[in-house]
Amino acid sequence: MAFYELRQYKIRPGKMVEWLEVMENEIIPFQVSKGMIICGSFQGEEDESVYVWIRRFESEAQREQLYAAVYESDYWKNDVSPRVGKLIDREAINVQRLTATRMSILQ
Repeated sequence: MAFYELRQYKIRPGKMVEWLEVMENEIIPFQVSKGMIICGSFQGEEDESVYVWIRRFESEAQREQLYAAVYESDYWKNDVSPRVGKLIDREAINVQRLTATRMSILQ
């Protein structure tokens, strides 16, 4: 059964513009190229520290395969990951797994 991953990040002070540049021009395109389905990307309207994005997985097996393809790649480990920690507070990351309810348009 498909499920969603809601990822909430706390962006470091003054880093939202840089974070969005990295997310939209590097991270999302890279993850999509590996097969990730990115359903949405959002920034806080009033709170500059809020960034949320949603990914969809068809199964736990697919999630595990896609995580490996992305997070175990040399590109991620050597290029992306070192920069991410300078832009977000990794200790404040909140990840929720969600399943769509019957009335949800996201199935």
